[in-house]
Amino acid sequence: MSAAAPRLLMVCLGNICRSPTAEAALRAEASAHGLALEVDSAGPGCWHVGNPPDARMRAAAARAGLAMDHLRARQVGPRDFTRFDAIYAMDASNRADLEALRPSGNATPVHLFRADGLDVPDPYYTGTFDEVVTLVRGEAARIVADIASR
Repeated sequence: MSAAAPRLLMVCLGNICRSPTAEAALRAEASAHGLALEVDSAGPGCWHVGNPPDARMRAAAARAGLAMDHLRARQVGPRDFTRFDAIYAMDASNRADLEALRPSGNATPVHLFRADGLDVPDPYYTGTFDEVVTLVRGEAARIVADIASR
C-alpha cells in the first residue's frame, strides 16, 4: 500500500448492490476508527452507469446506518489498476472479469472481498439485502482492522 491513505476499489457486477454497500461500510468503519482510507466502487457491467444503488439495497443499508444515496454506478476500467492500491471483487466471476481487464504487467492485487474465499451473495437475485449488509459490514471491519494493524 502507498504511504498515503490506502486506496481501495470494491467491484460487483453492476455496481448497484454489493460493491456500493462495501464502499459505504468501509468508509463508515474507517471513520469510526479514525483511519484515512480512500474507497470507491465500480462494476464490469455498464447497464447501470450513472444510477444510484438499487433502492432495496439503499433501504437495507439505511436500516444499518450506512449512507449510499449519494453514490452512482460506474464501470471499472484498466485505469483503475493504477488508481488503486488493492481491488476487492465480490465474487469469483467479478474477479475473473477484473483479471481479464488487468493491463499487462500490472501487479495491483485483486482479492475476493470475503476472507473465507466465498462469494458475497448477490441480493439483486436472492433478495437477501439485509443479510448482505450484515455480511459486508463484518468483512469491512476485518479489512479496516487489517489495514490499521500495518
